[in-house]
Amino acid sequence: LPLRRSPWGRPGVKALVTAGVFVTTLWNLRFFLNPSKGPGEDFKHREPLVILVWEWPAKQVPNVSRDVCHELYNITGCQLTTERQLLHQADVVVFPHSRLQPGRDKLPKERLPGQNWVWVSLESPSNTRALAAWNQTFNWVMTYRQDSDIFIPYGKLVPNQSATVKIPAKTNLVSWVISNYHRTQKRAEVYKNLSRYLHVNIYGKANNKPLCEDCLLPTISKSKFYLAFENSIHRDYITEKLWRNSLLAGTVPVVLGPPRVNYEQFVPADSFIHVNDFGSLEELATFLKTMNSSRYQQFFAWQRRFSVKLYTDWRERICAICTAYPHLPHGRLYPDLQSWFNS
Repeated sequence: LPLRRSPWGRPGVKALVTAGVFVTTLWNLRFFLNPSKGPGEDFKHREPLVILVWEWPAKQVPNVSRDVCHELYNITGCQLTTERQLLHQADVVVFPHSRLQPGRDKLPKERLPGQNWVWVSLESPSNTRALAAWNQTFNWVMTYRQDSDIFIPYGKLVPNQSATVKIPAKTNLVSWVISNYHRTQKRAEVYKNLSRYLHVNIYGKANNKPLCEDCLLPTISKSKFYLAFENSIHRDYITEKLWRNSLLAGTVPVVLGPPRVNYEQFVPADSFIHVNDFGSLEELATFLKTMNSSRYQQFFAWQRRFSVKLYTDWRERICAICTAYPHLPHGRLYPDLQSWFNS
């Protein structure tokens, strides 16, 4: 029998095209039924997401064997572990910089396909050494910087409905808690010059007046103003000196750190005094000493709308990786970690 000719003029082409369309339809239907593996999309991870903390950032390692992210922070599908034998099951491996040693002898010998490594630091660039050794090593960074892959501030203001202002009773003008005093630091220079014009009550190891954990806030709260002086000046480097020692304690922070505009990304403009607001430290001292009661109370207007939330638990910070995970870029490496952090 003669072969049947197709409309395209060649025998069998129609049958081949039909078969091709059928196979393509099945292929696309596969992605429709399982969209998590669609072309151009990141693989949607199975739960739970396993996060291995290679070495815990703090000296005391908590028990993370339970579902702590869900129990403490209502974050589901997130399993934390410190067991290195689970490396081959880990989706994310966390490396705190404070625990890293120059050289790679203590890092895993290999990175599994699809596994992401996170570099973590809460210190400023001035207090972070040996970054050049970690080029092309980490996929994500987790720091106090707002442009980090995972942003972990020291604190933040959260909305509240109290509409009340609570100002503790005051018995002195200015206080400062300082543990590590170095004359070369900007804060040491500013304090030295400011103290010529007003008295500062100094606490902490640097002045042989350490405060116990439960004594810190009650002691500071008796001061009208607190010197929230950072140990180094870098973008977004705004630490517990503002959040805990000042705002939570119920004092007005006098800040030394990044520019005012940077602070205003975190707290209202009328909640703090910036050293740079004044032409001289003598002007600053006069402003603090002569402030009347109604002007002082204006600095606490933020309390009608907000409360202070501190971030002190590393478990909460690390659980935040699971929340950020679906939105993070996969497969990217930081080519020059030092350049990024110093930028």
